Amino acid sequence: MNKGIAVTGMGIISSIGRNQEETYKALISGKNGLSFIENFTTKHTELPAGEVKITNKELLASLKINPTQPYTRVSLLGIIAAKEAITNAQLSKEELSNCGFISGTSVGGMDATEKYYSDFENGVNTQFIKAQHPGFTTNQIANYLDIKGKIATISTACSSAANAIMLGCRMIESGKLKRVIVGGSDALTKFTLNGFNSLMILSNQPCKPFDDDRKGLNLGEGAAYLVLEADDIIGNKKVLGRVKGYGNANDSFHQTASSPEGEGAYLAMKKALKSAGLDHDQIDYIHAHGTATRNNDLSESTAIHRVFGNKLPEFSSTKGYTGHTLAAAGGIQAVMNLLMLENQEVFPNLNFEHSMKETGFYPVIIKKQKNLNYILSNSFGFGGNCTSLIFGKDED
Repeated sequence: MNKGIAVTGMGIISSIGRNQEETYKALISGKNGLSFIENFTTKHTELPAGEVKITNKELLASLKINPTQPYTRVSLLGIIAAKEAITNAQLSKEELSNCGFISGTSVGGMDATEKYYSDFENGVNTQFIKAQHPGFTTNQIANYLDIKGKIATISTACSSAANAIMLGCRMIESGKLKRVIVGGSDALTKFTLNGFNSLMILSNQPCKPFDDDRKGLNLGEGAAYLVLEADDIIGNKKVLGRVKGYGNANDSFHQTASSPEGEGAYLAMKKALKSAGLDHDQIDYIHAHGTATRNNDLSESTAIHRVFGNKLPEFSSTKGYTGHTLAAAGGIQAVMNLLMLENQEVFPNLNFEHSMKETGFYPVIIKKQKNLNYILSNSFGFGGNCTSLIFGKDED
């Protein structure tokens, strides 16, 4: 069995909490963070979203950043989450100087270019033009936190943060890095709101993952990061858990839809199990991607059934808490997975009432204590990019 890569720190911000503590309290209380958008003007006032109720002005002030600097919402949320992870792992300035940073995002600095694009022709606020690029966002976070090792950006839609975690593990396993901060950050924007709405997959009610009456997803925003470290440099640090395995595949079926048989998801889960050296019946819980769209939930359910057969582990989706945070989703799930392993409990699938007639699957609907050794976590993106990660307790 693969011992896995050690996680020594984690940080998170989303609509249900600005740190680990607030997030955990919301999860165990069943409190969702869905509301209506306040931080930018939109005609879609009827669509719930998992918005972080802090303005950019407030974020800049809290981080002591000059408002004229081209920091966008994605970078600000990312700084807060990564900063908590660094503090949690007790990393020194010297350790950060050789630390890698791999961050996933889909929108990059789009929130700023949406706001200021009409100014650019007049030569106003042009510092935000370069902020559009996702890699610029990653560099902003790294520069603020004085991270000076290898810097990389992953942009594979909703599997971005999960792929960042996977790449970080591979960098440590190959000996190219000893320590790396991995995860992702994304913010709500007019582009994503209008774009998802044009696909007719947004719900005007709180989403209902895996429910037969599901109407679609709610968008969200947030950021989450893990600190991964090689065993030979951990010393006496507490290990919060381990990334035991990972797998990525692409079903190449459609630009925005998953294949009916869930081929990409199936292959990603199988690869993750092989990477971890685990049999499917050793998985105690599946943290499903579970976006609450008609297509995704059925496709993912089909893939899960293909992997696990009639020995289906307990599963749930946490999108009903935070909304779908796009590129940050895999990182946010990762932190939640580690909280579940630490507390030996499973967080529920909110708003579920009726099982899908095609499968009869029934997710966990109330918080429950459970003996958890291994959690399989799914993150699937547009274009068919599917990633599965397996988290486990530290066995030392």
